[in-house]
Amino acid sequence: MKGLQHEIGKRAPFEHPEQEAYLNLLRTKSVLEGELHALFKARGLSEATYNALRILRGELRAGADGVPCQVIGERLITRVPDVTRLIDRLEGAGLAKRARTPKDRRVVLVSITKKGLAALDALDKPLLDLHKRQFRHMERSELEALNQLLVKARRPKALEE
Repeated sequence: MKGLQHEIGKRAPFEHPEQEAYLNLLRTKSVLEGELHALFKARGLSEATYNALRILRGELRAGADGVPCQVIGERLITRVPDVTRLIDRLEGAGLAKRARTPKDRRVVLVSITKKGLAALDALDKPLLDLHKRQFRHMERSELEALNQLLVKARRPKALEE
């Protein structure tokens, strides 16, 4: 199998495997996210708004009344610099709503609306189909190994100690 060096037309081999691994991750992300962005854009969403809606739906299913903005920011797959603006967009589109808690008026909880739930429900199957198509050439054991390696790459041993 030809690797990244061939794919990007690099004449000399990579000097360090760490560099090649990092660039491989970037290249893979770029290749996979193109179709994803198109799927979201067709529905007026971004990766971040979709991710925030998934967090809100998960909390609703777990019985929560809502989620503080800070928690949404901490749980996003891809960090965004301004979570408040992200929530503003969701609220403006009618996909989420904010409410102050009666116990502490300083705390604002964000929850998903029926429209937000419908938007996610409409995306569930097309998104799963996309992921299955993107990874159809890989065996389940390879996907599991890839997932384990990616988790390991995000948590270097030096940071765990």
